[in-house]
Amino acid sequence: MQPYEFWQEIHPPSTFDGQPADGHRGFYPAEFEDGRQLLLPIRELADGEHALASLIINQAGFAVEDALCAGLAEKVRAFAPEVVVGLPTLGLTLARGTARKLEHSRYVPLGTSRKFWYREDLSVPMTSITSPDQLKRLYLDPRMLPLIENRRVLLVDDVISSGRSIAAALELLSLCGVRPVAIGAAMLQTDAWRDKLAAISPEWPERVVGVLRTPRLKRTASGGWAPVF
Repeated sequence: MQPYEFWQEIHPPSTFDGQPADGHRGFYPAEFEDGRQLLLPIRELADGEHALASLIINQAGFAVEDALCAGLAEKVRAFAPEVVVGLPTLGLTLARGTARKLEHSRYVPLGTSRKFWYREDLSVPMTSITSPDQLKRLYLDPRMLPLIENRRVLLVDDVISSGRSIAAALELLSLCGVRPVAIGAAMLQTDAWRDKLAAISPEWPERVVGVLRTPRLKRTASGGWAPVF
């Protein structure tokens, strides 16, 4: 597949082998709860021996984006969220769509671009696994405070991997006196995030909801990629 062909189509259950004998090659078939499959490109890590399945939601076809938002909305309904807060950058696409599926009239975007009216006391430092060398600050527009105070907040990011971005968002919301009822993502990438969030509070890993789950991959002797559990 060409790079631009990924994330454009959802396939019926069992279209692709979820556990090929010689490992995955070129793509990993992530599965929705009902068995439908979405092909994700495999990104080799710096060590050359491990890799991850990648999802870039703002490059996805609209049907795929819609399915991810609908899937997350259904999974979080039990938490009865009253407002959705989205993490930049890619988490905003998912947050907006999920809020619409929940029949909310709007959502609250966090940002990393400081506007002149922002307040430093409503910001925290943030890094992510996709930009580990870029120290940014995560901001909440102070005008949005009334929308989240004393509300049941759902915190949303596109992919949760190391947990660093979510940890920063939890810290920022804590400064606002807000404790989310749940954390949602289109994809939970490995389980590395669990320890990071558990260190903040043991309750957080159990409040995380994902539409797709993907493992860490290790290179096989034949040159494919096999899940590491």
